[in-house]
Amino acid sequence: MPLIPTSKMGFGCMRLPLLDESDQTSINVEQFKQMVDVFMEAGNTYFDTAFVYHDGASETALGEALVKRYPRDSFTLATKCLAWAMPDADSAKRCLDVSLERMGTDYVDYFLLHNVGGKRTAKFDEYGMWEFAQQQKAAGKIRYVGFSMHDNAACLEELLTAHPEVDFVQLQVNYLDWNDSHNEAARLMEVAAAHHKPVVIMEPARGGRLCNLPDAAAKVLAAADPSSTQAQWAYRFCWNLPNVLAVLSGMSTLEQVRENTASYAKNTPFSTEEQTALDETIGILRSLAEVPCTACNCCMKGCPSNVQIPQIMELLNLGSMTDDLDFAKGLYSWQAAEGKASSCIQCGLCETMCPQQIDIIHQLERAVALYE
Repeated sequence: MPLIPTSKMGFGCMRLPLLDESDQTSINVEQFKQMVDVFMEAGNTYFDTAFVYHDGASETALGEALVKRYPRDSFTLATKCLAWAMPDADSAKRCLDVSLERMGTDYVDYFLLHNVGGKRTAKFDEYGMWEFAQQQKAAGKIRYVGFSMHDNAACLEELLTAHPEVDFVQLQVNYLDWNDSHNEAARLMEVAAAHHKPVVIMEPARGGRLCNLPDAAAKVLAAADPSSTQAQWAYRFCWNLPNVLAVLSGMSTLEQVRENTASYAKNTPFSTEEQTALDETIGILRSLAEVPCTACNCCMKGCPSNVQIPQIMELLNLGSMTDDLDFAKGLYSWQAAEGKASSCIQCGLCETMCPQQIDIIHQLERAVALYE
């Protein structure tokens, strides 16, 4: 089986349709079957899930809607192990067999160490997950080994240098993050290419935020192409990047599957005029950012509370740019977990170190009010 599928359209199974919105495990399997059928009939084959999606019900639903209903060689499955959230190495290593049992298959095409980076990496190292994945690949339970991460290019460089044995990586890439000083999507893609690792792209629409743009930004794209949806702009940006294995779309409705597969079928690279419109849109979104943080990390040097200042500043800006504080708050709950804004003791050291002279203490107070 080739590593690169013929279609770059990936079905993210993180937000599947539910029978009861208050119960994340109550997946509407009959509706999901219809969604799978439309996706497969359009010539797409890549399905992405994880041990923890829908508290495990995502993998079970894939077994019912896909594995039991299609020949095993007609699709590819990706799942992930969130080892850093497991209590011990044995629990982490059991995830693979549990995932295979849930899905009803004896192998997974793409196995990812889930959300590596920062202090989380230490657990994957401690539990021997890198070696375990390679052992299971040799045993035939895994076809390709990779990892996902929400971190910067320096972290990716360090990980790929330490683990050249991995086959691919999964990275957050979208047009808003492309030249962003925090998320460094362009640099992430450069590092992956330099290490000859194909990329699965996640968050191509920034968690759906690029499908619900502020009016000023939306008008620019609509004027450039009234027939294209905001989602199409976001996906086309990623579909046409080099070295891409798959671009994930977390789809929750049959209509979303129909729209996205139709968009992929007629995908073309941006024209000069379209790229100009997209650049203008990005400029408008950037102008809505309120904190002039460049993620230089000077503020972090010597912080007695290890407050994740650059990440918090980025989330404040993301809330402003997307006009969606709830979205940013959800990200804050885990992206700032290693040092929340409320941990600040207001010593002022960060402000003396900041080249941009940002009123960091005040901004952290805002973050506490908004996100905690």
